[in-house]
Formats: sequence, C-alpha cells, structure tokens
Amino acid sequence: MRFAICNELFQDWSWDRALELTRDCGYTGWEVAPFTLGDQPTALPSSQRTALARQLEQAEVEMIGLHWLLAKTEGYHLTTNDPETRSRTAGYLAELARLCRDLGGQLMVLGSPGQRNFPPEMTHEQADTNAIDVLEQLAPTLEETQVTLALEPLGPGEGNFWNHASQTVAVIDRLACPHIQLHLDVKAMSTEGSPIADVIRAHSKHMVHFHANDPNLLGPGMGEVDFVPIFGALRETGYAGWVSVEVFDYEPGIETIARTSMNNMRAALAES
Repeated sequence: MRFAICNELFQDWSWDRALELTRDCGYTGWEVAPFTLGDQPTALPSSQRTALARQLEQAEVEMIGLHWLLAKTEGYHLTTNDPETRSRTAGYLAELARLCRDLGGQLMVLGSPGQRNFPPEMTHEQADTNAIDVLEQLAPTLEETQVTLALEPLGPGEGNFWNHASQTVAVIDRLACPHIQLHLDVKAMSTEGSPIADVIRAHSKHMVHFHANDPNLLGPGMGEVDFVPIFGALRETGYAGWVSVEVFDYEPGIETIARTSMNNMRAALAES
C-alpha cells in the first residue's frame, strides 16, 4: 500500500515547500485539485505542464492524478437534461484528462457533488442515464490518454446522486469501460449503513483508489472511525493502490494534519 496526500491541504504554500513536507512525512504520492493550478487549469501551456511534472519527479513524489474535477467551475453538470451542457462537461473532463496525463498522472476522481445533484422532478434512473451520456462521450479520451476515471459515491450530506457504492458500481457495469472504475472514501462510506470494511470487501473488484479521512472532516485517526478494520479489509482484498489523505478542516494546521494522519495510518496498518 502506498500513501499519498491531496495538495489543496497546503493552501498557499509553494510547491517546493509542500513537496518537502510531503516527503518528510513519508508520503510518496500527490493528488492535485485543478483549482490549485489557477482559474483555467486546462489552459496551462505545455511548458508549464512539463515544469510541474519535472518538479514532482525531482521531489520523488509521484503524480497520481486529479480530483475535485468540477469544483469552482461554472457551466458544467453531469446529470442535467440539457444535452449541450452534458457535451460541454464531457469536453472539459476530456481536457482535464489530457492535463492529468501531461502532469504524469493516470487517475482522476469524479466527486464534485455540486455539479451532479439532480432536481426533485428527476428520478435517479434518469440522472444515471444523463451521467452515462457524459461518460460515454468522455471514454475515447480516457482510452487515448490512458487515464482512469474513478467515480466517487458521496453521502447524502453532499447531495442526492450516487450516495451508495452499489449505485456507482451499477453505472460502471453498464458502461463496461476499463477506464471508468470506482473510488471509495471513508467519510462518504460512513453513511452507507454497513461497516466500512464490508463496503470495501463488497466492491473491491471495481476499486482503483481510496481516500482516508474521517466524518469530522479531519484526517484518518483524527476522529472516531477505527482504521484497523479498514486496513484489514484493504489487505484482505489485495488492494495495492494508493491510500490518499483528503481533509476538509485545516484548523489543526497543515503540518499537524499531514504528520498525524501518516502516523495514524501506519499504526492502524501495523495492527490490522
């Protein structure tokens, strides 16, 4: 198992400073939120993409890929009835896939609840159909770039679409695209109604990425969730991907969150 961290934690730090702490804490991978690259991340020139990829390589931190794909954007939506908006959304995700590839990444996590929730007059089945239309348009670019899109179930506190891993897996099965798979997140799984370890076991065949955090919005082990059975399930299912720390409450401080999360994960893994 490899440990990574999401770069938005470092807020206004320079990449050099953030990567230095990343390595010092023992993380070897980074996930990048596109909005941390500027207002128009897909417009980054090739020279800047190459420079950023080289910076990660020189720091000996692997670029996993992108997440928060549609955060802080306008005009994109996954489940809308408007075909023009769906097409525009697929086109933007395709450009993000090319950006991901150019930065050295191979994975994108599709959460972005604000750009996927559907209105009361729409059924979940209709929302699935619209989302599938977007993803089918995107699939050729995923093949071209060799980037995998990992669909992320989110709890009802985030919205009304793909609240359960089973709903997301049903769409993955319908698409039958090797470059569209499953992402699981501890905070989100805490609302599933089943033990988190059981959700992992039930859907391990589709899972390609994993976020470690707590419903209290802090890092793994910084709340009430016991990570020992979680790491036990990851071991049991043969998961060999990244375990990436994603937090939403930065109040304890960047360095405290990064170090405490790593220490807690190592302890839970050793005990699992």
